[in-house]
Parts: sequence; C-alpha cells; structure tokens
Amino acid sequence: MPGVLRRQPAERAYMSQFTHYHLAVFLLTFFSYSLLHASRKTFSNVKVSISSQWTPSCFNDSALNLEPYELWNSSHLFPDEKEATLFLGTLDTIFLFSYAVGLFVSGIVGDRLNMRWVLSFGMCSSALVVFVFGTVTEWLHFYNKWFYCCVWIVNGLLQSTGWPCVVAVMGNWFGKAGRGFVFGLWSACASVGNIIGAFLASSVLQYGYEYAFLVTASVQFAGGVIVFFGLVISPKEVGLPDVDEEVDGDAEEDATEPLIGGKDRENDDEDEDPNYSIQATDLSSSSSINSDPQPEAIGFFQACCLPGVMLYSLAYACLKLVNYSFFFWLPFYLSSKFKWKEAEADQLSIWYDVGGIIGGTIQGLISDVLQKRSPVLACSLVLAIACLVGYSHSPNSKPINAFLMALTGCCIGGPSNMISSAISADLGRQEMVRGSSEALATVTGIVDGTGSIGAAVGQYLVSLIQENLGWMWDFYFFILMIILTVLFITPLIVKDVNMLLESRRLRRLTG
Repeated sequence: MPGVLRRQPAERAYMSQFTHYHLAVFLLTFFSYSLLHASRKTFSNVKVSISSQWTPSCFNDSALNLEPYELWNSSHLFPDEKEATLFLGTLDTIFLFSYAVGLFVSGIVGDRLNMRWVLSFGMCSSALVVFVFGTVTEWLHFYNKWFYCCVWIVNGLLQSTGWPCVVAVMGNWFGKAGRGFVFGLWSACASVGNIIGAFLASSVLQYGYEYAFLVTASVQFAGGVIVFFGLVISPKEVGLPDVDEEVDGDAEEDATEPLIGGKDRENDDEDEDPNYSIQATDLSSSSSINSDPQPEAIGFFQACCLPGVMLYSLAYACLKLVNYSFFFWLPFYLSSKFKWKEAEADQLSIWYDVGGIIGGTIQGLISDVLQKRSPVLACSLVLAIACLVGYSHSPNSKPINAFLMALTGCCIGGPSNMISSAISADLGRQEMVRGSSEALATVTGIVDGTGSIGAAVGQYLVSLIQENLGWMWDFYFFILMIILTVLFITPLIVKDVNMLLESRRLRRLTG
C-alpha cells in the first residue's frame, strides 16, 4: 500500500490521542506568546505620539506652544521629526539584536531548565520593563536616550525566552502527523498578539501613550502568572505517552521519513504483522527509559549542523526582515503617507495580521497533504513579490489598502509563521536527534535568532532608506529580501519537488 494511503489510519490514531491537556497547552502557549507580541506591537502603534513628544513644538504642528518654554519642552530629545524617526528605528534594531542574542541563549536554557519557569519569568519581567520604559518615564518626565536604549536591550533579552519555550512545549505535545495544520493555526498567536496590542493601544491612546504601555504590560504580567500555575510542558508530567510513542512504529516512521525511502516497504515482511512494530517500539522505549531516563540536551553546534537548519535560518533572516518591517513600521507608514489618524492607522494595520493568520493555516494544511513544506513556501513567496508591488501602489482608499494589506500578510506572514513554528519543530524532531529529543528549543532558538538578526539589521535600513530615498525604495528592498529567501531554500525546494514527482510516478506504476 502506498505511503500516502497508509498515513490516513496513522493520522486518525493520532487525532484520537487528543485530550483536554492538549487543548489547555494549545491555548496557554498561544496566548502567552500573543501577549508578548502585544507589548511589542504597542511600541510600533504609538510611534507617532512618541515622535511628537520628542520633537520641539515649533516643528510639531499638532503641539500647543505653551509657556514657560523650558518646562513644556523638557521632553524634546531631537531637533526635528527626522532624527526622532531615525532613533525609533535604532530602538527597533537594538531590541531585535538583543532579542536575537537572547534567542540563542534561551533555546539552550529552555532545553536544560523547566520551560514553564523560564516562560513565566520572561513574561513577568518583560512586563515590568515595558511598564518602566513607556509609563514610568512619562509619569516622572524622565527622558534620556541612553536609558531608553539600555531598557530596550533588557526587554529584548527577556522577551527572547518566549518563542523557543512555547514551540518546544507544542512540539512535546503534538507529533508530525497534522503538525502543519496545528502549528499553522497555532502560529497565528503572533498575529493575534498584534491585533490585541493594536486594539489595546488605540483604545487608550487618547489619554496618552503611557497608558497604552500600562495596559499591555499589566495584561502580560497576569498572563505570566497564569502560565506559571497552569502550563504542563510534557505529556509525561501527567502520565500520558510521549508524542513519539502515541502511534505505532510503522505509522510514526511513515510520518517522519521522506516519501521515497531507501528500501521497498511494500515487500517488508514486518508490515504483515501490525503488532510487530508496536512490540518493538515498546521494547525499545522501555529499554531506553531504563538506560537513559533523562535525554541529554543537544549541543548548540550540533544543532546548527542538523540538515536544513542553516538553510532555513538564513532564509528566515531575510523573510523576518520583511515581516517585522511591516510589524514595526506599518502604522507609521499609513500615518505619514496617507495622513490618516494614528488610531485609524493602528486599527487598519490589523488586516496584515489577519492575512497572516489565514495564510499560515491554509499553507500548513496544504503542506500536511503534500508532506513537504518548501514547495508551499516557494509558491507563497513568489506571490508575495506581486503583492508587494501591488501594495506599494495602493491608492488613498482604506478598503482597497486593507484588502491589499491582507493579501500581502497572507503571502509573507504565512510562510514566516510556518518556518518559525512547524518547520522548526520538524527540524528539532528529525530522526538524527530522536534519541536525544532535548533539541527542540535549541533548534527553534537558532532559526528564530538568525531571523531576528536579519530583522534587526533591516529595521535600521528601513528608516535610513525611507529618510533618504522614500518609502518606494523600501518596497524594492523588501522584494530583494523575498528573492533571497527563495534562493536560500532552493536546494530544499528542488529536493522536495523531485521526491513528490517520483512518488507520483511510483503511484501510477503501482496502479
């Protein structure tokens, strides 16, 4: 029987293993990272207000000219809006660089410590830092560029504890069968966090940008407390079998190995006895438990050398640059180019995240059907180039802009979600590290950390290009980054497409 047909009972067996613990883990990890992203989104949503606060009244048409001058202009750090905008881009770059460094470290720490503790600590401490950055400094009228930079470095390091931990916990609970759809749906957590952040910021922005930071920081801190008391990081903690043991050996092997293997499985005598693989799996599992009760965490350089890790990491560096440029600069772009109100721009930017949610879910489902991820990514990224060209010429119409924005989010945010979640989980659970499964957080940290380095460099370049050449050249820059993303994963695309064609040919021969 062809492998595609044999996967169906395996997936039905996998779905039958879902419990209320799976739902609880899905929701807790989903909203924990959503709240982390919401606090980041707050900063991008209030950039116009911050820029106005840091700019002298004579260069700010919306500000009142109040006396005495020294008192009312004590917060002005920059002589004009251009320098304020450039510093905001610098803060984005500083945050992402520290976030990238933290990801490499947090992945290793997450594989060696209790991920529930690491995630809760990161959420609560980051909430306190965000509160100090945006709220306390405004209440005390304390404005200092070096203080802002230092606090944002600390925030990047603390927020980096989130993604490796939540992906690793999800990888512990959900196997490869159906992982593309489950992770595609789950990876919408970042987009949902952006929507939550935009909603919270726009709802209180009329009272001052410091209240936007206050609200999001408070919600994030409460979420960290809930995660500490409610998250179960592994099925073994509640007496359930490990994700690799939930289905029989043949089904699991078929779900994890390529469509075309090195042996003829149709003539394998072991397939005639369905109980054989189950017994073998049980024996190997029990012996491994007796001999090695605690899997040894994989080393950083070992994780880098795993097949596909570096190619996807480099590709993600280019793709995350584009995705995070929309994340950090889209509200500012809408306000500066179309002169829309800041609150309206914040609400309209939600459509990019809506597109990312739809794209990630659909593309994950398609990749599950194909059992290959890279061809789906390639098709979406080619469409992303066309979407970027279309969106760069969007007219001054909110409905048309929202529609083009959603299409762009679908073709850019969808592949970004797949690489950072489902593909990272695949790389951290491949056969090479099956005997040392404590690699998921490390691999995720490498992929997302490399991506964050690219995004960090990009945020400064985006502000620099915009100030010197205009917004249109930023879109040319984004198209170049999408092309480089496709080039980095071209070897994987060629390999997967050849395997799909060969599999189709064999199915025709076998009738």
